[in-house]
Amino acid sequence: MTDPAITIGGELHIAGLASVDVGEFKPKPTALTAGLVEASRVLWKSPDGSVSIGVWECTTGAFAATRSGYSEVAHIISGRCTLTAEAGEVSEHGPGDLVVTNEGWTGQWVVHETVRKLFIIHRPVSGS
Repeated sequence: MTDPAITIGGELHIAGLASVDVGEFKPKPTALTAGLVEASRVLWKSPDGSVSIGVWECTTGAFAATRSGYSEVAHIISGRCTLTAEAGEVSEHGPGDLVVTNEGWTGQWVVHETVRKLFIIHRPVSGS
């Protein structure tokens, strides 16, 4: 099978995000539900390490999340989830949705149907 993530001349080309192999599923360290597992694969990283792009998948259940030191833009490829911010804001997400969690965001994810997302993580570069 051909890898759907191909780098050509420094450009990242991804075909078929739904079929990218995310690797071995492992228990999520911040799981609030027994049996919840996740897997991810970084497809590209900027030379300075400030930006990472990849695919993540997580099974049903709940987990705590904190965006400490980074922000994330996520495009939901498949599945359904509810995010509840620590301040109480609730948002429902499904295929095609774009979710932005800013640096410092704290809350909980509840995965109703296994979620697969494309993620873009931005970590500020020291000294900039």
